[in-house]
Amino acid sequence: MPIFVGGILHDDAMKRLFLLGLLLGLVGLVSGKRKEGRSLVRLETTAGVIRVALFDETPLHRDNFLRLAERGFYDGTLFHRVIRNFMIQGGDPDSRQAPAGKVLGEGGPGYEIPAEIRLPDLYHWRGALAMAREGDDVNPERRSSGSQFYIVWGKSLTETALKTVRAAQQERYGEDVEIMTRDMYLDYQQRGGTPHLDGEYTVFGEVLDGLKVVKEIQKAETDTNDRPVQDVVLLRAVVEQKSEAALSASALR
Repeated sequence: MPIFVGGILHDDAMKRLFLLGLLLGLVGLVSGKRKEGRSLVRLETTAGVIRVALFDETPLHRDNFLRLAERGFYDGTLFHRVIRNFMIQGGDPDSRQAPAGKVLGEGGPGYEIPAEIRLPDLYHWRGALAMAREGDDVNPERRSSGSQFYIVWGKSLTETALKTVRAAQQERYGEDVEIMTRDMYLDYQQRGGTPHLDGEYTVFGEVLDGLKVVKEIQKAETDTNDRPVQDVVLLRAVVEQKSEAALSASALR
């Protein structure tokens, strides 16, 4: 209870009341901050740190990425394919200590992952994490590479450009199939991305922190095979936490 002296709040009481209010404010800030419940992986690269969150809606890809990261599979590999205003790609085990000029992009763990394409919820916005794959001629089921991934940079698209993408999607999938929703349409205009990849590859995560690092990597000078002239190395992939669903899946294995 505040202590009043002559109708005025006593100095000591005022100090205690002020500290109490400050403490309650800090508690409110902490409790109001949304706790990240998804699986998190920290990618430590020679260009900086990229933290990614993995989606529980794509459990096969989530668990595979976590498993490879825990085993050190990605440590020392390169971002071997970089295209400005498009994406950065890594995860080829053959890229580890690869000599300059070596053509990369064919390595993997020896298996593929069934597609988990989850439109319209998961699509190729800027910062999306997705898995590479072989082309439709040998892989019509759109199975993902076992290890090679890419992070989208892309660009903001005009309404004309998006109409062109939409027309191409309708030609491929049929006019009755709506690949791009209105929300996606607006997001690609504002945030940017690579909408022409939607429906073709599995998006299974997104960049949580470090989009500036992605921006710098995608600007790297490259050779004729899109390999950076100066190697960009994924030094280490560290699992920071697993979602409840990922923990449950691990317990069942």
